[in-house]
Amino acid sequence: MSHAKTSYVCLPCRASYKQPYDRDRPQRTCPRCAGPLIHVGSAFAAPRRRDTAAWRTLSVLLHAGVRFHMGCCCGPGYRPRTLREVRERMTYAERTGEPIATALSRPDLP
Repeated sequence: MSHAKTSYVCLPCRASYKQPYDRDRPQRTCPRCAGPLIHVGSAFAAPRRRDTAAWRTLSVLLHAGVRFHMGCCCGPGYRPRTLREVRERMTYAERTGEPIATALSRPDLP
């Protein structure tokens, strides 16, 4: 039985790779630049390589600890798609003291 594949991302190369998940091999390297790959989850859809704004948004999400793992039935849930949405949620997190990862995953701001 083959294992399901999950996505790994190289932010400097703006590349995404689907590979089988292996607990014994937590560190993966990018085939293009030999830098570390970030495990982002199986429900990830990569933006186009030339879409720099989307990759900047993705970088903020990944550095905040937000990943794209499948939920029980609804997928990964809400993730901001634009830098404006990221800024709004980070401002909200700063004002309220809510963790940044939680604020970035919140679909609606109160």
